[in-house]
Amino acid sequence: MKYIGAHVSASGGVDQAVIRAHELEATAFALFTKNQRQWRAAPLSGEVIDAFKTACDRYNFTSAQILPHDSYLINLGHPVMEALEKSRDAFLDEMQRAEQLGLTLLNFHPGSHLKQIEEEACLKRIAESINIALDKTSSVVAVIENTAGQGSNLGFRFEHLATIIEHVEDKSRVGVCIDTCHAFAGGYDLRSEEACVETFSEFERIVGFQYLRGMHLNDAKSTLGSRVDRHHSLGEGNIGKTAFSWLMKNKRFDGIPMILETINPDIWKDEIAWLKAEQQG
Repeated sequence: MKYIGAHVSASGGVDQAVIRAHELEATAFALFTKNQRQWRAAPLSGEVIDAFKTACDRYNFTSAQILPHDSYLINLGHPVMEALEKSRDAFLDEMQRAEQLGLTLLNFHPGSHLKQIEEEACLKRIAESINIALDKTSSVVAVIENTAGQGSNLGFRFEHLATIIEHVEDKSRVGVCIDTCHAFAGGYDLRSEEACVETFSEFERIVGFQYLRGMHLNDAKSTLGSRVDRHHSLGEGNIGKTAFSWLMKNKRFDGIPMILETINPDIWKDEIAWLKAEQQG
C-alpha cells in the first residue's frame, strides 16, 4: 500500500498539519516542525506534543506515514567550521523535535561545498554531521533528499547519496528520499516507463532500495539535466503523468510516505485522488 499526501502547513501549531492532511484525504503528509527559514524556535511544549499525537491518533496517521522536513538554512557540509557547527546544532534540534513528536523520519537536503572544498570532502563532512546527530538521538532516521544540483549543492547524483551512506556509522538510521523533479533536473530521465525502469535500476545498483524511506512526487518545469529546481503540478511539466502512474503501480514503492510538493495546493486533493486511483488501476 502507498502512503500518499502533501507537504502541508503547520501554521497555528503542528497538530493543524494533521488536520489539513486529513482534509485532503491524504494517507501521508510532510510538515516543518518549526519555521523553516529561522535558525531558532521555541521548544515544543508538552501541550503542543500531546495535541499533535492526539490528532495523529484521531486521523489514523502513524510515524511511518509522516515525513517532516528540516530548515532550509542548514548546510551539513559547510566548509567553514563556525557555520558548520551552527548547522549541526540546528540539525540536532530538528532531530530531537521529531523524536519528541514520536516521529521516526527526518528529511533534509545534504549540503553544499560552496566551491570552497572538494566534493568528496564535503560528502564526508555531511556524513560526519549525520553521525553526530545520530549519536545524540535514539530513534529518528536521517533521510537524505536528492537535490537538483543547483549551485554547489551536492546530492544530485545517486553516487553522492551512496558515498554519504557509506560513511554513516549506523546504517539502520539513514535513508534517502527521492524527489522526482530533482532527479529529472539532475539528469535521470522519467518520461517513459522504460526510462523509469532504467533510472530506478541505477538507483538500486548504486544506493539500494533498502534505503528508500520516502519520495517527493513533483513534475518539473525544468528540463532534463538542467540542474534547476522548478516544481510543477503532476502531468503539467516536462516529466508528464507516466512516471507517477508507474510509481503507483510498482510495489517496490509501497509503505513509504509519497509527498506532493507541487505548485498548486488548490488541486492537491485532486492529485492525491488521481494517485490513489492509479494505484488501484
